[in-house]
Order: sequence, then C-alpha cells, then structure tokens
Amino acid sequence: MPYTLEKGGSLLLENPLVTPKLGNSENLWTLNFGPQHPATHTVIRLVMEIDGERVVKCVPIIGYLHSGFEKNAEVLDYNQYLTIVNRMDYLAPIANEMAWMRAAEMLFDIDLTPRCKVYRTILGELGRIQSHLLCVGAAALDLGGFTAFLFGFNEREAIYDIVEYVSGSRFHTSWCRVGGAMKDVDDNVFKAMVKKFIGDSLPRAVEDIEKLLNRLRIFIDRTTGVGVISRDDAINWSLSGPVARASGVTRDIRKDDPYLCFKDNWDGKGAPAAQFKVPIMQTGDVLARYLVRVEEIKQSIAIIQQLIDNIPEGSMNVSPEGKEVLPPKSQVYGSIEGLIQHFELVMTNRGFTPPMGEVYGCCETANGELGYYLVSDGGKNPWRARTRPPSFIHLSVLPKMLEGHMISDAVAVLGSLNIIAAELDR
Repeated sequence: MPYTLEKGGSLLLENPLVTPKLGNSENLWTLNFGPQHPATHTVIRLVMEIDGERVVKCVPIIGYLHSGFEKNAEVLDYNQYLTIVNRMDYLAPIANEMAWMRAAEMLFDIDLTPRCKVYRTILGELGRIQSHLLCVGAAALDLGGFTAFLFGFNEREAIYDIVEYVSGSRFHTSWCRVGGAMKDVDDNVFKAMVKKFIGDSLPRAVEDIEKLLNRLRIFIDRTTGVGVISRDDAINWSLSGPVARASGVTRDIRKDDPYLCFKDNWDGKGAPAAQFKVPIMQTGDVLARYLVRVEEIKQSIAIIQQLIDNIPEGSMNVSPEGKEVLPPKSQVYGSIEGLIQHFELVMTNRGFTPPMGEVYGCCETANGELGYYLVSDGGKNPWRARTRPPSFIHLSVLPKMLEGHMISDAVAVLGSLNIIAAELDR
C-alpha cells in the first residue's frame, strides 16, 4: 500500500537506517508516502511525521534503483558513457549529453565547429522545453487537473520526432560524440520540423496552459504560499535552475559561464551570443516555480528562432587529425589512414589518449546546474566521474519546504521540484 499509518513514531524503529526515528508523541502519526505511488512521480519514499493532517517533519528516503551510474564511468570510454548519461534525467535525454560532453571536451581541450555548436544549442533548448512541458502539465495533474497535462504532453511528441530524425533514436538519443556528433543532419528537413514546432503547435499549447491555469482559482489557491524557500535559503542549499530563480536567485550558467552559442564570437567570426531573458520571481513558492518554467519555454523558443536560420555550413566534427573523433566513413572506406584511425579508436585495447588531469564542466539543464567532475589518469576511460545532479540537491530541501503544510500540499511541492529518480540513485 502506498499509505501506511502507525501511531506513535516511526514505522521501523528497529532499523533506523531504513526509516529514521521521528518521534514518540502519542499525538503524532507516521505516514509512509511512496515509494510506489503515482503522486511521487518517481521511485522515492517520504516518511512524514504528522499531527492530524499537518506535516511536522519529513525524511526522504532514496536508493531504490541501485543503478551505479557513476561507477560505470570507470569501465566505459568517453563516448560509451554517453548512453549512461542519457538515462539519468530521462525527461530530456538529449540535454544531458551537453553537460557530459562539455566536461569531456574541456579535458581534451577541444573547440567544437560552429555547425556543431548551433545544433547542440538548439537541441539543448528543445530538451529544456521537453522537460518543462511535462513538469508544467503535471503541476495541474497533481492537483486533480488532467487537461493541462494533455496540452503539455502532446507537444512532447513533436520533440521526440525531431530527436528521432537527428539521432535515429526516439528516446535515449546518444547523438553527441567527443568533438562532434554521431552523424550530420540535413538542414532543410531539420529546419522545417523545428520551425513548425516552435512557430505553430508549441505556442498554442503554452497559451492553452496559461489560459487554463494562470487564473484558475483552485490552482492559484493550492500553489500560492506553498513550499516557500527564501532567496538566502536557496543560495545556502545550493539550489539552481527554476527552483532557485523562483526564489530570486539571478543565476543562469548560460549567462554566468557561457558555452556553445551563449558565448560571444562562438563562430570565430564575431557572431553575438544568443539573447534571452532569465525569468526571476521573488515569492519562492510552487506557483512561482510553475510561472518561471512557463516563461523559460518562451525564452527557449526565442533562442531557437535566433539560430535556426543561421546554421553554418561545414563539418559537424572537429578535424580527425586530433585523433579524438572517428574519421568520416568516406575516409574509412577509401584510405588506409582513415581505416587505421577508426580501429585505433574503437578497438578494446586502443581508444582515447586524454591528458592526465581534473576538470569540471556543467550546463544549464531544465532542472538546473548539471555538471560532471572528471579525473583522468591518461587512460581511455575516466579514472573517476562524479555527477552534480540538480534533483539530488533539490530533494534535500524538501523537508524544510513541507514543514507546517498539509499532506495534500506535499504532492504539489514535490512536483514543483521535478525530482528525477535516476539522478538520485546514481
């Protein structure tokens, strides 16, 4: 059962490592919420100490997936590990690749081609929209409203169509490669698909969601003043992304540590950085986090519109002479040098030759700062890889957000954080 009640403290007092002891007052009850409950959005268990229907204390418990994602980095090379990164935030797999590749390419000291930068920027923003559409729609679904969820979820299918065309895979894309991409893309087809999505169907869907929810009395009452986190607390808890910006933290890695097309002169010919506004609110409640995400969808549309007609010609990959990327198939089939380099990179007893060192690379994903800390000993695999996952950090502040609220508010607060289980249990 998703709900279990027991009077007078914790459910498993004999095993405090599984369920921490919350209290023994006869006026308090222990509520076991999850892990298998649809309102938790993921495999997570919340042990709440409640007084009536008020949450006195909450202890989140994770560890149900046993994925071992970070350990896998030690036995997979820098391209192979991309398949693991895709599965951490499964709401927007294509956006995860950007952070991992930024860290790897910092280690290899690779500067991408202008064409690859544009494609990665556009696909990263599509990933942001993809994640936000689900989170915004689920904000209403958690409170009993189903229609807004359909408005958002239906448009995600168009993004799946786009990434399927680009990568050949509809969900776990694994399109990026160190120094470039798995394959090039036909600009005409890509532009037509993206323009139709951001110029027609997506704006109408966002407008429908706003008309339905932004002045809906039930939605406003259930989200205003709920799960408040102050600006100072957001900074002290290292929150990022929409959760932090809804509390007044003016930080966005695309502005503060620019990368790809968010950096001036990204093409080497003086091209300006993509322009966009960073949505900020001050109330720090569930409603603010919803509104910030809706505005970020609009800003992502503006970013894509600036770039979609300015995709440079040229190669998607950096020069294969650097021995970090696979040579074009024409060279593999037509020259002995290309064939040798291809096998040098893919054979199990060969592979990359990165420098020894440590790097940290991060990107502004839909949930915030997703970063990777890499340690290289010069081998073809990372010696160690550590993830900086926004979901794990945001979950840590959930107990503070829930104190004093009703049990029904817990669903709204948890949904506004957009917790992803695979980022928790790495």
